[in-house]
Amino acid sequence: MDEVRELRSVARAYVVSQDTKYNPLYISNHKSILGCLIEAVIAGNEDEFKTFKITCAGSDSPEIRDISEYIKKTYKLIETEESDLKIHIIKIEDEWEVGIQSTPRPLSLRNYKVRHMSGAMDPTIAYALNSLCELERAESYLNIFSGSATLLIEAGLCYPKLKEIVGFDNNKKHLSLAIQNVKEAGLIQKARLKEADIFDKPDLGRFDAITSDLPFGMVVSKNEDLETLYRTFIEYCEEKLLPNGTLGVYTSEYEIIESILRKSRFKIFQSLQLKLPTNVGGYLRPKIIVCKLQTS
Repeated sequence: MDEVRELRSVARAYVVSQDTKYNPLYISNHKSILGCLIEAVIAGNEDEFKTFKITCAGSDSPEIRDISEYIKKTYKLIETEESDLKIHIIKIEDEWEVGIQSTPRPLSLRNYKVRHMSGAMDPTIAYALNSLCELERAESYLNIFSGSATLLIEAGLCYPKLKEIVGFDNNKKHLSLAIQNVKEAGLIQKARLKEADIFDKPDLGRFDAITSDLPFGMVVSKNEDLETLYRTFIEYCEEKLLPNGTLGVYTSEYEIIESILRKSRFKIFQSLQLKLPTNVGGYLRPKIIVCKLQTS
């Protein structure tokens, strides 16, 4: 389980067992099946697991109540709505699955996050974007519209060979939180954060890699035009990226940025569309786009 806890590109991991027989009645009569999974998850981390919840259709059935009593008595856990040990018994097509989330918190949560910022980038997506930018071969890294510094911190933690890590944003509140996060991540001596506006084209040097979680929708101020903002961003990246450098962006407004990229010195060499569930039952479909700066 220790190896699972180190995964950075996974939001949640589960220990599961599947069989056509594993319905609630069967598990109620063969509790050791669930017991083995529980012990695999909590072994060595008993202090982290104080509460549990079973997610299952018919959660008030006699079978599920019997299983709950078994967990309470055997593992001394308390049944709560917001739980540490998250158990599910679900049917997937012709099979039943019994599973447990391997950690109390999702793996996507990071200890360096001092507090949540609305609209902040998911760290697993930040990790994925950085990994697509070939940072193993990079020495310098710039994060534009750095926000709470998720991209910058993930780069600093995962690519120790980076000699220069810089981020800038024009929002003082974002920068204040970013500095706190960078300190918590242990990167305050390595990373530089600047207050700057993309329209002022700040002179911060030239870089092997540039990344950005691009502003979109409500994040953009009323006085800004998104297309103008994106065009200014691409022009700036053309100036500040070293020859054969890599640009990686993340945005829901990918049609705008793709149109601008086609008229630029960049060539898209990788594009990954994501499907992210929202709180209202819909989906966001942003893209990760990775480009190379053409030298001729």
